Amino acid sequence: MRDARLVLVNGPEALARTVSPLLVGRDRELERLVAAVTSAPSVSVVEGEAGIGKSRLLAELTARPELADRRLLSGGCGQIREPFPLGPIVEAMRGRAADLTGAVLSPVAGALHGLLPELEAVLPEPPPPLENRAAERHRLFRGLVEVLAALRPAVLMVEDLHWADEQTVEFLGYLLGTPQRDLSVVLTYRGDEAAAAVRALTARPPDSVRHEHLALAPLDTAQTRVLAAAILDVDEVTEEFAEHLRARASGLPLAVQELLALLRTRGALIKWEGGWARRALDALDVPVGVRASVQERVSRLPPEARAVVETAAVLQLAVPVSVLAHAAGRPEPEAMDGALDSGLLTEREGTVGFRHVLAAQAVYEAIPVGRRRVMHAAAAEAVQGLRQVPLGQMAHHLRQAGRTPEWADAAARAAEQAAALGDEAEATRLLEDLLRNAELDPVRRARLTVRLGWAALQVLPFPQVRELITEALHFELSPALRGELRFLSGIHAEVSREDPTHRNSVLAAAIEDLGDRPDLAAWALVLLGLPIVPDVPPEVERDRLDQALGLLPSIEDRTMRLLILSKLAMVFVLMGDTRWVELTEQVRGETHGRARDYQEANAYRSIAEDACYAGHHDLARNLLETALDTTDPDLQGVSEQRTRSRLAIVDYCRGSWGGLRPMVDALRRQGDAPPHESVQVDTVTACLAPAPGRLDLALDALRDVIGRAFAIGDFDLLPVPVSMLLRLATARGEHDAAITETAAAVRVWERKEMWPAGVRAVPALVEALLAAGRGDDAAELVDRYEAHLRGLDAPLAAPALAQGRGLLWAADRRWAEAARSFSAAAEGFRALPAAYDAAQADEQAAACLLRAGDPAAGPILQAATAAYAELGARWDLDRAGLLGRTWGVRLPQFAQPREAGSSALSSRQEQVARLAATGLTNQEIAREMFLSPKTVDKHLSAAMRKVGARSRTELALFYR
Repeated sequence: MRDARLVLVNGPEALARTVSPLLVGRDRELERLVAAVTSAPSVSVVEGEAGIGKSRLLAELTARPELADRRLLSGGCGQIREPFPLGPIVEAMRGRAADLTGAVLSPVAGALHGLLPELEAVLPEPPPPLENRAAERHRLFRGLVEVLAALRPAVLMVEDLHWADEQTVEFLGYLLGTPQRDLSVVLTYRGDEAAAAVRALTARPPDSVRHEHLALAPLDTAQTRVLAAAILDVDEVTEEFAEHLRARASGLPLAVQELLALLRTRGALIKWEGGWARRALDALDVPVGVRASVQERVSRLPPEARAVVETAAVLQLAVPVSVLAHAAGRPEPEAMDGALDSGLLTEREGTVGFRHVLAAQAVYEAIPVGRRRVMHAAAAEAVQGLRQVPLGQMAHHLRQAGRTPEWADAAARAAEQAAALGDEAEATRLLEDLLRNAELDPVRRARLTVRLGWAALQVLPFPQVRELITEALHFELSPALRGELRFLSGIHAEVSREDPTHRNSVLAAAIEDLGDRPDLAAWALVLLGLPIVPDVPPEVERDRLDQALGLLPSIEDRTMRLLILSKLAMVFVLMGDTRWVELTEQVRGETHGRARDYQEANAYRSIAEDACYAGHHDLARNLLETALDTTDPDLQGVSEQRTRSRLAIVDYCRGSWGGLRPMVDALRRQGDAPPHESVQVDTVTACLAPAPGRLDLALDALRDVIGRAFAIGDFDLLPVPVSMLLRLATARGEHDAAITETAAAVRVWERKEMWPAGVRAVPALVEALLAAGRGDDAAELVDRYEAHLRGLDAPLAAPALAQGRGLLWAADRRWAEAARSFSAAAEGFRALPAAYDAAQADEQAAACLLRAGDPAAGPILQAATAAYAELGARWDLDRAGLLGRTWGVRLPQFAQPREAGSSALSSRQEQVARLAATGLTNQEIAREMFLSPKTVDKHLSAAMRKVGARSRTELALFYR
């Protein structure tokens, strides 16, 4: 019988090895990771489910000799969040004071004093604080990048990014967008738990950054067999046993390790002739995954050692040994040693924690609920004794201990700490959780809700917390507190552009309670004066604006004064009210003509936006250049995206289209823009889209932005896309439908008396009405706008109305009068400038002169086609060329304009992309080009990445 050769393996010595000394099944991934890390700048992602071996792969990476000359900076994200921003980055850098001794750091690194007190001795003096939190955060990011640069050559490793706080994700995006020589970044996360913002971090790294993405797969049977043999320290195990182990562990290396540890402690493994087999294969119940195996291992520990392991599970995060001992009731040293010897815990630099979070969760779940609450209370007391109290951990333990009042206090303190550190996202999360789950007295609830309301305004994506503000208003409160809550409810509705009726009602009610806060009262009045709610008469809105103007002398806060001044100027310029000029000069006077902080930049942006819609194109660009032109790089960082979204509209209206398409593509890729800004950028994209054979796609995009702008109350923007939609639809003979579908937009800007902006669409409206045989309506439209614009400050009025008159003359075949009117319009547009509109008017003048037999038509048409070519206006260039060929006018040959950046495509990528843009599927393209569908997919993906297209529809727009 073989039993004579069987040896039972059991007892404490069986616990000696629970982790494989070999890395199994990851050789290729490790080599790719080493190659990427040693080719800095680089970013590498290691993705996989819990227990798949991400941390082990990084441990092997750090041991490679190729990295011997690099500093290894590592940090991890915890499931329990602390109100301390950038936790994993701080963890990676806090012990590097010695490495920074003698390093020359610029003053911006001094911003890290509060974040990294361990480095105070080597950091420059702290710079003066900034008024704007976003600018402060940007300066913090610059300081971190500077210190990282001083530590090069280095590898920054951030683990478990699926648990990262918003600032960590934001910083990593900033870091990866500014590649650093000799710095490599390695990130790990669970793909199924990572937020879109985390996954987007490495979606489009700069071309200069090497990118590697490793998705770790479960082990197969052969790999499991090698892993098991390595853990058991034998030559081999049977294939039958390895297959059983792989199936029960789902191929997860961590589960394999835990199951083997359990089998050894049970005595269920036997050694037979140099190999390993399973006893009673059919009878042995090895649990799937990790949970039951870990729980059984813990149950076999001595009671005191088991208590230490369970306490570590309750604490969840790695903590100093003293904290673990305190929370566990100060056990004997032997118990601490026994817990460490279990193989479940690991000790690192004076802290103790679980090797893997799954094991911690398994142990935690096995603790009875009643005992668990007692242990959480002990844990809260233990962490409270640390020099820098981790408020997030303390709040978590107090909550789990059922000590709700103390949890509420700790969570409120944690939120206050987060806000003080500029982490409004974490403050918002903590306060929202507290308000939704704690019993609070009405006054305290209201005060915490006010803090939540202000913090949430700084967070993107914008959190929906209005119902919490509404709930706080149900109680009896002081007028001041009630007024501020109502104001916050209104401004949250304003930012999200939802429920305009609610917005107006709560803001109006707030004003009654804000007698002691003229700053907030004036802000509320300005919001009520914005022409964004369709059914509010313009005279009511103007009255609100006049009231806000009257409150200006009582507003002492300079920042609030700038806000009110700029918003008033913004609305007045849209209405053609000349008071906007004086208000704009006041803004310039109070800022000395410079945007030195975020609020000042915002003031310039606000005026510029509606100055552009009203036709003050050059002034609008000048104001936006002022918003961008600052020597403070922190301000540049936080303001640039918002300013450039306005610049995109201004440059489109001016006809400054060189580089405009790549700019709007870049803005769209950045994402997370508020609705108001995203619709502006998408409007420019849609208006640039028309091209021969692609008008249907352009029309769909224009309908989309018109609908979105209408829904959020951006009525001042509407004339821009409405004009283009009407022109395209009229060219396709769809004028009746276009008039009908844009009628609501036209009515709303007319009802709001936005005549200086609305006149932009008059030429396109006249053209559509004439095509529909409604000449009388077209003439009445021009007369109506001319009457309403009389006496208003409206630079667009003269050229737009002249172009409209020209269309009316041309409809009556009065070619000479029409040509003169179009030429006057062209000159007026050029003076604004509005190069695209001027080219259209020139083309129309040339068409009339050709019909009149006037030889002056040729040079004018040539000038129009040259302008279209320079703009890259493909559809217009094609139409003007047809006009020239029809009348025998020799025109210069212009190459069809192409998108900047497309030259980076290979010829094969270009062919595939163009075919895909026509609507062909991959299979159809494969047949057309004699390629495999897989190869087509590869070329198409590369082409879309290079041109910045996120879908086939966008690719079609690119090749319009």
